[in-house]
Amino acid sequence: MANADSNALVAVVTGASRGVGKGIALALGKAGATVYVTGRSTAENEHSPLPGTVAATANEISNSGGTGVAVICDHRDDQQIKSLFEQVINDQGRIDVLVNNVFCVPDDLLEQKPFWERADNHWADMIDLGLRAHYVACCQVAPQMVEQQSGLIINISSPGSVCYMHAPVYGIGKAGCDKMIQDIGKELAEHNVAAIGLWPGIVTTERTTALMEMAPDAYTDLAAGLESPEFAGRIIHALLNSDDLMSRTGKAWYTSELGLELGVKDVDGRQPASYREMLGSPTEPAPAMIR
Repeated sequence: MANADSNALVAVVTGASRGVGKGIALALGKAGATVYVTGRSTAENEHSPLPGTVAATANEISNSGGTGVAVICDHRDDQQIKSLFEQVINDQGRIDVLVNNVFCVPDDLLEQKPFWERADNHWADMIDLGLRAHYVACCQVAPQMVEQQSGLIINISSPGSVCYMHAPVYGIGKAGCDKMIQDIGKELAEHNVAAIGLWPGIVTTERTTALMEMAPDAYTDLAAGLESPEFAGRIIHALLNSDDLMSRTGKAWYTSELGLELGVKDVDGRQPASYREMLGSPTEPAPAMIR
């Protein structure tokens, strides 16, 4: 059992073996948080050719000033998600932040072909895992946050929710992430619990870095908006320490624009640029609530 620290931020970051999830977990850990990192990878190359395991991420967090706790969880299994949150509450007595990041990138996602020629697993990978699992996690964490009258739920989303990006199912999933934030944000606001969607730019994950090395010219015009995997985590930490967190709830935001507003720079001191002009703006939800 992990040791509870009443002064430490308690966070759960799903899908944190590598990529954006790992970066967020590391950034929160460097800020002193206790971070539960989830995923399926117990060994290198077990589920992905890309490097990373939940244990490796947890160890890196603990070595950088925080407390990392690895939890093996297949987010396609509702019972495993439920057990994850039971473990965190049993260990810590509270959950301050949930970052819904878990996602499966289909092998053919970046190939240019029509949706009817895509593999049958797209829906299962990007909706059942990438969207449904987020909702199940929200259902598990919400009662605790409502009881403690505080908390922050983050959905890692994308401008793909408003523009064509990669493939239709990808966009459907990201639009669902943003709509989820809008609606649960309305219900949670009266309990002082915030729900926010984040739109990172092009993140230099293990996957993207490999693609950039193969075709560097393709990223030349996008360089200004590149972000490290840790940048979103720095934004989340800044949001938690801001005076106007609840004024941002129920909406999606570009990480780059929040960075500028909150005075947060990337790990290399850069201020990533926004892709709003190129990719579009987050949807502005109507204030109405029809019950």
